Amino acid sequence: MNIIWGIVESLALAALLPLSGWRLLHYFQLESYQLPGFYRSLKRNAKKALLPGLAMAAVGVLSLVIGLPGIVRIALIGVMAALLFMQAKKEKLKKPFVITERVKRLIAMHALTAFAVALVVRFALPMMLWALLPAFEAALLALGAVCAQPIEKHINQQFVDDAKKRLESNPSLIKIGITGSYGKTSTKFLLRDILSVKYNVLATPSSFNTTMGVTRVIREQLMPSHQVFIAEMGARHVGDIKELVDLVHPTMGLLTSVGPQHLDTFGTIERIKNTKYELIDGLPQNGTAILARDGAICEELYHRCPLEKKYMPGDLMTASDMEWGPFGTRFTLTDVETGESARCETRLLGEHSIANLLLCCTAARTLGMTPAEIAMGVARCQPVEHRLELLNGSGGVSIIDDAFNANPVGAKAALRVLKNFPGRRIIITPGMVELGGEEAQFNREFGEQMAESVDVAILVGKRHTQPIVDGLLAQGFPQEKIHVVSSLEESTKVLHAMMQAGDVVLYENDLPDNYSE
Repeated sequence: MNIIWGIVESLALAALLPLSGWRLLHYFQLESYQLPGFYRSLKRNAKKALLPGLAMAAVGVLSLVIGLPGIVRIALIGVMAALLFMQAKKEKLKKPFVITERVKRLIAMHALTAFAVALVVRFALPMMLWALLPAFEAALLALGAVCAQPIEKHINQQFVDDAKKRLESNPSLIKIGITGSYGKTSTKFLLRDILSVKYNVLATPSSFNTTMGVTRVIREQLMPSHQVFIAEMGARHVGDIKELVDLVHPTMGLLTSVGPQHLDTFGTIERIKNTKYELIDGLPQNGTAILARDGAICEELYHRCPLEKKYMPGDLMTASDMEWGPFGTRFTLTDVETGESARCETRLLGEHSIANLLLCCTAARTLGMTPAEIAMGVARCQPVEHRLELLNGSGGVSIIDDAFNANPVGAKAALRVLKNFPGRRIIITPGMVELGGEEAQFNREFGEQMAESVDVAILVGKRHTQPIVDGLLAQGFPQEKIHVVSSLEESTKVLHAMMQAGDVVLYENDLPDNYSE
């Protein structure tokens, strides 16, 4: 009877662990199911990650100390797991936890491996150690993930092979890859809108930029009628872009930027540079490479590229007579070879947005589009949600939503945009994260740059934003114009208390769900 009850108890505990560790499962998904990234999330969020398991373990230990019957002990642990699960589900998330088939398999493997560990501990070690198992929920989840890897690799390879067959079945399909440290999602949608004037275009949605994300789009959305397929290619590790190139086999590649994004996983700018170049390196000999004119790394990679058809903005198309403001941006687009020109207008803001737009105009030109056709496409272009998106707020207030930007170059560009607006300029930001050991320095420089462009700074997070405060004060920014708050909700209250007609508010960056102070 004791053996049967021990099995039942261990099975119940293993089944409850995924509930108490719901937040950990979300972290794992946010890190693309990569264990190194999961460990970094745990380190950054130690309190939120570990407290639920400790609380559940405390209930089990206390019930043993008191001497409660086994059925009562499991019931109490179950109630605690349910409460922790409901608390995790109530959290407002930037990227919600999606229960995919992979997550279901992970939960099942996690419960299975946890059950095996619980059985060993239950019958071979003191009972008190069995009750402490929930405190090691993160390690148990990692163990389940390791055990699930062979299964996931097999399933993923089947999906990838099917996606490759679908691409090969349409040999006339124009396949375009887009990568960069930042700007790739915006550029993807800009290119889609411009090319759609002449072609039937499919672009990967939102931030679908991993191998499995792109594979899913190909398998579920690519039709024989599509003439162009645009794939955003993201990378957190060396080799990620090459893997995507091997899947898509693009004939055209756009490189938007190279900079200090995801330094915590890459380690050095040199590794980021070489990883981004994997797209250009994977193009065929008759392929087309279009790289940003940045006066830095992209131009270095342009000179490294051996392809005959390689271009930078200005080689085929130029933008002149530029003006921007609350209406967006206006400029004249000119074909360098023919001299044809067309006046363009778009809701896009900022020099870097127009630089990305000119990348797309260059790509469209190589595919035979005229300035007039391209101008029609430019008129269709809208800011990507949360990326320098111009919104009309209440009470005559303008809102610039750049919440999904999290890099130094993009932040600096957003400040330049803000500086061109009339009225009082207010910024709300938590600063930048995932920049490795240079994060504090980048945030201090962000503060120094901010001092020239804003009238009021509302900073979210006291500890993380201290370098920004230091940078602001170093440039003589008034202390009384700096407001440090603990949450985005609190920043909204501070803003509403001071807001008046004519103000312009820039929301710059929003911390990812797997980051907290």
